Amino acid sequence: QVQLVESGGGLVQAGGSLRLSCADSGRTFSSYAMGWFRQAPGKDREFVAAMLWSGGRTYYADSVKGRFTISRDNAKNTVYLQMSSLKAEDTAVYYCAASNRWVLVTTPQYDYWGQGTQVTVSS
Repeated sequence: QVQLVESGGGLVQAGGSLRLSCADSGRTFSSYAMGWFRQAPGKDREFVAAMLWSGGRTYYADSVKGRFTISRDNAKNTVYLQMSSLKAEDTAVYYCAASNRWVLVTTPQYDYWGQGTQVTVSS
């Protein structure tokens, strides 16, 4: 059973950086894709970034392209989201997600979700 645990959120000033981590405590990591989504108050959950486990192809939302980087550490069963040049509009709860089957990685079709971690960017 995939069990995702996010960490690394917090309060940061605009222009700053944070790195989010997503670890699979169940030690049965996704075999297809990992993704990051975010949800701001009063808004729908939106796609941020994703990575295919095989081959490592990455996908990014236009709003974060060039500022955020998704990466992985196979040995630690962990996926990261490095966030730089943060803006106030990046404030949201960030969720990681995993899937063992094919999904359209830019949509919230994933099978497993973490509990979320709050990121607050002060302007």
